Amino acid sequence: MSDVIIQGASAHTHEAHTEHHGHEHHEQHFITKYIFSQDHKVIGRQFLVTGIIWAIIGALMSVFFRLQLGFPNETFPIMEKFLGEWAKGGKLSPEFYYALVTMHGTILVFFVLTAGLSGTFANILIPLQVGARDMASPFMNMLSYWFFFISSVFMFVSLFIQTGPASGGWTTYPPLSALKEASMGSGLGMDLWLISMALFVVSSLLGGLNYIVTILNMRTKGMTMTRMPLTIWALLFTAVLGVLSFPVLFSGFVLLIFDRNFGTSFYLSEIFIGGKALPHIGGSAILYQHLFWFLGHPEVYIIMLPGMGMASEVLSNHSRKPIFGYTAMIISLIGITVLAFLVWAHHMFVTGMSPFLGSIFVLLTLLIAVPSAVKVFNWLTTMWKGNIRFTVPMMFAMGFVSLFISGGLTGLFLGNSALDIHLHDTYFVVAHFHIVMGVSAFFGMFAGIYHWFPKMFGRFMNNTLGYIHFFITFAGAYLIFWPMHYEGIAGMPRRYYDYSAWESFKHFESLNSFISIAAIMVFFGQLIFVVNFFASIWRGRKLTVQNPWGSPTLEWTTPIKAGHGNWEGDIPEVYRWPYDYKDDGNGNDFIPQTTPLKPGEEAH
Repeated sequence: MSDVIIQGASAHTHEAHTEHHGHEHHEQHFITKYIFSQDHKVIGRQFLVTGIIWAIIGALMSVFFRLQLGFPNETFPIMEKFLGEWAKGGKLSPEFYYALVTMHGTILVFFVLTAGLSGTFANILIPLQVGARDMASPFMNMLSYWFFFISSVFMFVSLFIQTGPASGGWTTYPPLSALKEASMGSGLGMDLWLISMALFVVSSLLGGLNYIVTILNMRTKGMTMTRMPLTIWALLFTAVLGVLSFPVLFSGFVLLIFDRNFGTSFYLSEIFIGGKALPHIGGSAILYQHLFWFLGHPEVYIIMLPGMGMASEVLSNHSRKPIFGYTAMIISLIGITVLAFLVWAHHMFVTGMSPFLGSIFVLLTLLIAVPSAVKVFNWLTTMWKGNIRFTVPMMFAMGFVSLFISGGLTGLFLGNSALDIHLHDTYFVVAHFHIVMGVSAFFGMFAGIYHWFPKMFGRFMNNTLGYIHFFITFAGAYLIFWPMHYEGIAGMPRRYYDYSAWESFKHFESLNSFISIAAIMVFFGQLIFVVNFFASIWRGRKLTVQNPWGSPTLEWTTPIKAGHGNWEGDIPEVYRWPYDYKDDGNGNDFIPQTTPLKPGEEAH
C-alpha cells in the first residue's frame, strides 16, 4: 500500500514539475537566473565556485604556516604584505599560527570538502541521474546555498577582526574555546566561528533533506533503486549521515555559546585563571568531545562517500567495463554508513576512557575496514583487464584509489587503542587523515569535476593542464604526507609553532623544510587547475555531442545546454542498470539506460 502511495506521490510530483516546466519559458532576469536561481544545475555551480574560492584561501593558509614550520628561523617579507601585523618583520606570530591552523582545518573540512563537494555534485547529479526536473524543493535548495554563503561571510569577516580569528583548533575544544579570556583567538573570532558553523549546519540540513526526498520520491519511470548509479547511492547515504549527525554538532555549539555568554557550565568546571577560581562548576570538557566526534567521524564519510561514488562511476566508464559487484558496493556503503555512527570514541582513547569501553571501539573501528576493503577490491577488479582510457578523470579516480588504500592502512594503527596512546596528537595522525580524508577526497572531487565539466558548462577542460595538475598533486601528496608518518612514530607532536628548540626533533629540520617546499609546489599546482577551470568555462573546447564519454547513465540524454527542467518534452523511461558496457550491435561498446530490452534479453 505504501509503495502505491509513494509511486502516486512521485507521479503527481512529476506532473507538477512537467507543468511547471511548461511555464518556465518566460524571460528571467540575470539575478533570478544566475544568483537567486532555483535551478539545481546553477546552484551546483554556485557551490562549486564558492568551494574553489575557499579552497584557495585554505590552501594559502597552509603555505604560510608551512613556511614557519619548515624555516622557523627565517623571515619572509611577503608574509607581512599578506598578513600585516600578524607577521611583523616577515615572521608569523605564535597567536596567528594557531589561528591559521584552526581556520585551515575548518575551511577545508566543512566549506570545501563538505559543502563544496556534496553541494556541487548532489545538486548537479541527483536530478539528472534519477530523471527528475529538479530537486523536490527548488526553493529550499536555493536556501541551502544562501545559508552556506552567509556562513562563509561570517567566517571570512572573522579573518579581519583586531583580535584575529578563532584559534582553538578546528575541533574548538573547551575550555580554550569556552573562555573568552583564554587567548586572543577565544574572543570575538570564536563567536563569529560559532555563528558561521551554526549557519553552515542549517545549510547542510536543508540540502541533505532535499537530496534524500528527491532520490526516494522523484525517480523517473523504470528507475528502481537497483538501477541507480553508485554516485546516487553514495550521495543518498552522505545525506543520511549529515541529517542524523549534524544536529548533534549543532547542539554542541549551542551549549558552547551558552558557556561563553550566559554563565552556564556545560563544559567548564574548576577553572583557575591567574590564580583566581572562576564560578564554573560541574561541567565536563569530555561532553563536548563526545558531541563533536559524534559528528566528526560521520563527517569523515560525509567527505569520503561522494568521492567513492564518483570514483566508481569514472573507473567503470573509463575502463569500459561494468562495475564489479554492484550489489556488494551498495551493501558496503550501507555498512560504512551504519558503522560510521559507532566509532566516534576512537578519537578519545587518551581521555581516560575505560580500557574495556576502548576495546569495543577498537573492534568497531577495525570492522569498518571490511566494507572499505570490499570497495577497494571491487574498484581494482573493475579495472582488471578493462579497456582503460587514461583520461584526466580516470587518472584522478585511480589516484583516489591509491590514496584511499595507503591512507586507510595507517588508520589500522590509530584504530588500535594501545598504539594510539603513543601516536595520538603526533604527525602520524596529521599524515593519516590528510591522505585518507583530505587528499583522496580531493582526488575524487577532481575526477568528478573533470568528468562532468562538459555537462556543467558545455565545454571541456584543457587536457594538458589536467595531466600536469594530476602529476604535481599526486606526487606532491605523497612527498608532503608520507614523511610525516616517520616524524609521528618518533613522537613529534602536532600544532607546535617551532620545533627548533627541541633537541628531540631538531634532526627533522631538513625533512620539515622538504615537506614545506613540496607543499608550496602543490599549492602552485592547484593554481594551474584554477586557471584551467575558469578559462575553460569561456574558452574550453566546445561539446559537440550529447554523450562525450560514452556513458549509459541518464544525465547524458539531456540537451548539451539543458534549460531549467533538464529534458525537453517527457522525461525518458529507464529499462536497464547504469553499467551496461557491452556491444550494442551498432559499433558502440555501451547501451544507454533508456534503450528498451531486446526480446529474450534479461535485465541485469
